[in-house]
This record gives sequence, structure tokens and C-alpha cells, in this order.
Amino acid sequence: MTNTYSELRSIRPPLDRPDRVLTVGAHPDDAEFGAGATVARWAEDGTNVTLCIVTDGSKGSWNPDEDPTSLAQRRIDEQERAAEVLGASRVVYLGHVDGELEYSTNLRLEIARQIRSHRPDVVFTHDPWQRYQLHPDHRATGMATIDGVVSAREPLAMRDSGLEAHRPSSILLWSADQPDHAEPVDAVWFERKVEALLCHSSQAGTTMGDADAGETERERFVDRIRRWHEESGLQLGAGPAETFKRLTP
Repeated sequence: MTNTYSELRSIRPPLDRPDRVLTVGAHPDDAEFGAGATVARWAEDGTNVTLCIVTDGSKGSWNPDEDPTSLAQRRIDEQERAAEVLGASRVVYLGHVDGELEYSTNLRLEIARQIRSHRPDVVFTHDPWQRYQLHPDHRATGMATIDGVVSAREPLAMRDSGLEAHRPSSILLWSADQPDHAEPVDAVWFERKVEALLCHSSQAGTTMGDADAGETERERFVDRIRRWHEESGLQLGAGPAETFKRLTP
């Protein structure tokens, strides 16, 4: 009997722990939302994790009187604290202006250099094909990262970089419309993810439902993330999970 596409998606096992991981997020906190529990679990077991942040996060406020330069520095400080919670080895800031990122060959090669430098087995990023994704930074980052993997793997590309070609074994795209891969999220790694997210206190009023306003608001945010994991895992016949579209370069 032939399995349906949905049935095939639900039986793909979690990955073995990789030695090296690179996350490429458009903004500080994107990787925590998309893959924080998986990254923390692997880091605890010895994976070397590099977080690459493409933009400076300087537009991440609904306060019209916010100073963008001060906000950008605050978001770096928050990202450093979140990286420590996750167990990441390093954070790389590419420093593009938030909200103004455009896909370009230069952006693709900039990310390809990160791939060749850090030599990840697994690359996490945004799904650039997510339907109706409004934020241009997410779309540009996802596409530049996928194309950057292609540039990084080809030995005849980037010959003036001084960096040896490198081919990751998997790309995991968060926020995918058609996920086909689940990484389990148990209580320990759920709490670690939430702790990392709450380090990004500048975003409490924008993406976290005022989670820093009090215990009620914090619990509402935590419950939102918990239900998201439960629903995501259920879609693939699993328990609570972070889910991805998996590409194999």
C-alpha cells in the first residue's frame, strides 16, 4: 500500500546530534522562536552553535520616540544573554539595517562565507517560501541563506575567499507551510527556549504580548508557545515539537 504524503512526513525521525550548527536569523530573537529548544538541547550535548544575526534590530519597537541606535545596542545585549542561555558558542552580527534588507549577490556571499567559516552540519533559517510572509527581512534572509549554501558548497565558487568549500548535510527551515521534520521539545528544553526568548525584553510589547508586564501576561505568552509546539507536533504525528521543512543539499 502506498503511503500518502502526510503519512510520509510523519515518520521522518529526528536528526542525530550534529557537531556544528549555524542559525541565520533576520533579527535577534528569530532563531529562538524558530529553533530555540532544538539548539539548546544539542548545545547541551556538545554541539558547537553559531548564531548569525543579519540585521541590527533597530526597527523593533512600536514606540515612535525610540532611538534606533540605542535600540540596536540593547538588542545586541539581549542577544548575548539569550545566546548564553541557549549554550551557543558565538554570535555573529552582520549589521544590516533592520527593515531595509534586500536580497543581493553580496548578501548571499556574505552568508556563504559564514557557512564556509563555521562549517555547520545543519543550517537553520527562515522559510522564504512561506505564504504571505509579510516581513521582507525574513524573506530575504531565508532565500540568501539557501542560495548561500549552494555557493558555499561549490568548490569553484568564491575562489578568492580563501575558504574551503563546505556542504551542510541539512537545512532546516522554520515557519514552513509544509513542514516535514519534527524535533521533540520536552519540558526542560521548552523552559530553556522560553528563558532565552524572555531575554529579548525590548520585544515584550511587540511579539510577546507584554510578557514582561506581570505574571499573568508572562503565563499567557508561555501558554502560547506551548500550544504552538503541541499543534506543530500534532501536524506530523508527534508530541510537542519544533517543526521544519528539511532540505538536503
